[in-house]
Amino acid sequence: MKVLLKSLCVGFIVSILLSLVSFEGECREISEQVFRIHILANSDSEEDQDLKIKVRDAILKESDKLFCGAHNKETVKNITAENLDYFKGVAENTIKNEGYDYSIKASLTNMYFDTRYYDDITMPSGFYDALRIEIGEAKGKNWWCVMYPSLCLSAFSKGDSLQEKLSTKQYGIVSSKGKYKFKFKAVEIFNSILDRLF
Repeated sequence: MKVLLKSLCVGFIVSILLSLVSFEGECREISEQVFRIHILANSDSEEDQDLKIKVRDAILKESDKLFCGAHNKETVKNITAENLDYFKGVAENTIKNEGYDYSIKASLTNMYFDTRYYDDITMPSGFYDALRIEIGEAKGKNWWCVMYPSLCLSAFSKGDSLQEKLSTKQYGIVSSKGKYKFKFKAVEIFNSILDRLF
């Protein structure tokens, strides 16, 4: 009886691990198809946080124009790389128009994002290519979203949707409304361990 119980426990653990490995693979594929934006405010003061939102709006409006006609992440990534100075200028002009003189750093990076919930969409943790805008000392709360497909551009864009760019299974994962909360957390822990090892 003990052998049977041990076998059932081992089988159960193995099936959970296999399920998580498969889920992690889907999450990794999602991160490979998505381009994000990350904006760091100068500080957590109300003024600096408001300024961050104004920079966000200006960047998203301009990226909507630049990304018009781009139908894959690599194109968006290339457009971003070619226009880093332009994005920096948009942020600088916004800041100047608001009466501040903070420096701006704009970069194209591949960075780690925690699991993030946006209304009905959940973006799994992982490494994503992103446009990163750092305002001044960049020590304030940040703002992040998905630039491509146009999850955070909905106010500005009618471009490709997340549903159009992900497989049915992947879209089911991100639009699950909390169904995979445990698996998302497990993937986050797994990615955190991998990040420390490598």
